[in-house]
Amino acid sequence: MATSSNAGATEPPGAAQTGFAMPPEWAPQEAVWLSWPTGDPRHWGGAKTGRILAKFAEIAAAVTRFETVRINAPGSRHPEVRRHLDAARADPARTELFDHPNDDVWCRDHGPIFVKHRTSGEVAVTDWGFNAWGGKFPPWDRDDAIPRRIAGALGLSRFDGGMVLEGGAIEVNGRGQLLTTEAVLLNPNRNPHLPRAAVEAKLRDSLGVGEILWLRAGIEGDDTDGHIDDLARFASDTSILACVEPDRASANHAILAENWRRLGEFRTPAGRPFDLVPMPMPQPCEVPGWRLPVLPASYVNYLLVNGGVLAPTFRQPANDGHALAVLRELFPDREVVAIDCLDLVEEGGTLHCLSQQQPA
Repeated sequence: MATSSNAGATEPPGAAQTGFAMPPEWAPQEAVWLSWPTGDPRHWGGAKTGRILAKFAEIAAAVTRFETVRINAPGSRHPEVRRHLDAARADPARTELFDHPNDDVWCRDHGPIFVKHRTSGEVAVTDWGFNAWGGKFPPWDRDDAIPRRIAGALGLSRFDGGMVLEGGAIEVNGRGQLLTTEAVLLNPNRNPHLPRAAVEAKLRDSLGVGEILWLRAGIEGDDTDGHIDDLARFASDTSILACVEPDRASANHAILAENWRRLGEFRTPAGRPFDLVPMPMPQPCEVPGWRLPVLPASYVNYLLVNGGVLAPTFRQPANDGHALAVLRELFPDREVVAIDCLDLVEEGGTLHCLSQQQPA
């Protein structure tokens, strides 16, 4: 069964109306998707291409320790991709390449948001508009086509989300609650024609959630305008890991304090306060002369995989060590794998931003 939007007087039913919902990231996964770097000289200034390709291969290899990695890349580049993966010792039996040309690397945002049927277990794709975070970084037409390509390649049903939405802008806990920010979903550079109520309705219709929990804004230097996956993450259906910045001189202090206050007002489906776990920000990461004076480095931009957590670090031994300890305590049954992401974050994101999980 393939489902997508069609012209006509009556809109087709959304994914939720036919029994689908978005699982939380800690649910069992079939694979993790990545979009391979294109070699565009605008990305990382063109000067670090070799290091970035090696870093992507390192991430892919780390994923294959736990599950399959699936990679979007033009078919003409697949031999090159294979060479990098082999050098990083990625498990070839858990590595799949797809002839899906892409514009950029941020698969969390341009890739499909997968949903799963509540009774049959069928996995489907929700396909949202993508405009490169409000039209900031053209071109984006090949990225916008990735969900359709993935649905076609895997033979999955596809549902049109009906608005612009990036996967890094939302978090779900599998209990009908979705966490997001006003700075992104209500930004006129995404869906200027949609008021808050309409945005909420589309999230409910497509992702099977009932309650939308709104934080206000994001951290300094974030090209996305404030994605939730740099701010606060559901660690379970009743707990939230959230960034804090105790330094009152930091531009992030007031923003994160306001978000923490709002998190304290939210309630679980049972009506209780969430267990809030603070995650201190790293020290400011800066690259003189770069387009982002302060990089949006965040320790909550980790990726959960089957039995593991891929965790970003920023060459700050004390801060990195504390962040890893927090993640080990939160996820005691998972192996925490540290990955140096200081080069990656120059382009505005790290492990969660680069990846998109496909539920089992």
